[in-house]
Amino acid sequence: MQATLIKALFSVTLLISPAIISAQAYQCRAPQVSSVPQISPDQRPRVVPVTGYALALSWSPAFCRTRQDARSHRVQCSGDNGRFGFVVHGLWPQGARTYPQWCGSQTRLTPPQIRQNMCMMPSARLIARQWAKHGSCMVKRPETYLAVTKVLWESLRIPDYDRISREDGLTAGRIRQAFADANGRMWQASHVGVKLNRDGWLEELRLCYNKRFRPMRCDDRRYGARDEVSAKIWRGL
Repeated sequence: MQATLIKALFSVTLLISPAIISAQAYQCRAPQVSSVPQISPDQRPRVVPVTGYALALSWSPAFCRTRQDARSHRVQCSGDNGRFGFVVHGLWPQGARTYPQWCGSQTRLTPPQIRQNMCMMPSARLIARQWAKHGSCMVKRPETYLAVTKVLWESLRIPDYDRISREDGLTAGRIRQAFADANGRMWQASHVGVKLNRDGWLEELRLCYNKRFRPMRCDDRRYGARDEVSAKIWRGL
């Protein structure tokens, strides 16, 4: 599986033009990292064949709306290390009817590996948890999981959601279509899941990929809000 992922990663890299790579953090200063958080499984391991992947992108202004003073989210939300738009929540392997999780690995993350990725995933605990819960079901080494995630992340162009948030009659369909339009012919609106909270605010985009990391139609689990559902985007201002 690891060799297959590396080949797929290489093929994705060939599709990325440096001219379209877009830094997703408005600003970012990676903090020093001296230790790796200890993560314990909160559910039973589940090993099932991988049929595809979902890259979950969290809309940071909404996440930080009530967490600006939370010590556990200081890097992302305090403003001391910069300001963020979308950040990676995780790269999740998918199965036919469910998803694998907590597959176990004897290889541990290191503090330098965490620091190198904190402008993409601005939480040491988040990085450690995503590797333990999801990455361990994909590859043997955390550096491979993070490398695949970063290649996908850096291949994306993020629309001007600050401007889009001011449009009248904003819907989930407009949010997903804007993403598809910004990312070229490989992407269609059906490839983009939109997660809204109970009050209609954007929480996440969930980007759907097949086993070769090509965009694919999202199933109902990942598609989220229907196109016609009213939506709002918190700008954090």
